[in-house]
Amino acid sequence: MSANEFIIDVRGVTKKFGGRTVVNDIAMQVRPGEIYGFLGPNGSGKTTFLRMLCGLLTPDGGSGHCLGYDILKQSAEIKKHAGYMTQRFSFYEDLTIEENLDFIARLYEMPDRPAAVERSLERLTMTARRRQLAGTLSGGWKQRLALAACLIHQPQLLLLDEPTAGVDPKARRDFWEEIHQLAADGLTVLITTHYMDEAERCTQLAYIAYGNLLAKGTVEEVVRSAGLTTWEVTGKNLHAVADQLRGRPGVEQVVVFGTTLHVSGRDAVQLQASVKPWMTGEYRWQPIASGLEDVFISLMETAADNFK
Repeated sequence: MSANEFIIDVRGVTKKFGGRTVVNDIAMQVRPGEIYGFLGPNGSGKTTFLRMLCGLLTPDGGSGHCLGYDILKQSAEIKKHAGYMTQRFSFYEDLTIEENLDFIARLYEMPDRPAAVERSLERLTMTARRRQLAGTLSGGWKQRLALAACLIHQPQLLLLDEPTAGVDPKARRDFWEEIHQLAADGLTVLITTHYMDEAERCTQLAYIAYGNLLAKGTVEEVVRSAGLTTWEVTGKNLHAVADQLRGRPGVEQVVVFGTTLHVSGRDAVQLQASVKPWMTGEYRWQPIASGLEDVFISLMETAADNFK
């Protein structure tokens, strides 16, 4: 595969369950070495899309390639060259770290399993814990074991499904440092997350809601394309102000951020007209740049629910 080709290049990817479309006509292109963030609310189709990319599910429609292999005809080859980390810890809790890694190496038919296990232990600094039972590990160490298992066969693509859910801030930071190092070494990463600070660390983003791709690009491109105008409000009794602002013309969202409110909408003129009665000396209003979280909430609230 040449450096100019895409690691992921798919179009029209569609999946239905029970007559309901859970992934609808998705196109995605990911270049080598990118950290591609995949955002969206629970039930939006992110996990289903990842499973179709790595060959665990067959799309009902669409075409394209992953790692140079046809997603419809060569799923077995994709599995050999991709690492997939699921949302839930899925290793044997009554086996040690070392035994779990050896089992995964056996599944991939690694020619020198002891050496592969040793490399994984050293890469994720787990050598000192090699004989600790997986069931006794903390959330952060379970995450580290799962990542080591995904990397043991030296994949070209890493698919991570909400890998930092439920771990502490330090474990999250350490995990992301490792991801950036892997990307610097040439590994391509597609990661789903709900954390906006993690999304901002990705080179590219895509936002999916209820099966539909609503936005994609860099963080700056996604924020700009949303076309949101946002005001920050400070003052007393902001909850009462929020209740009165919600539902007014041009006011698409009112969200509490600590001791402030963010009031946003796409029609800047109508938004300002609706909030003008509250622009008094009692409250301080100032226009601010819309953030990724403002955009995330806006997209989520305006998306059509495919359960209805």
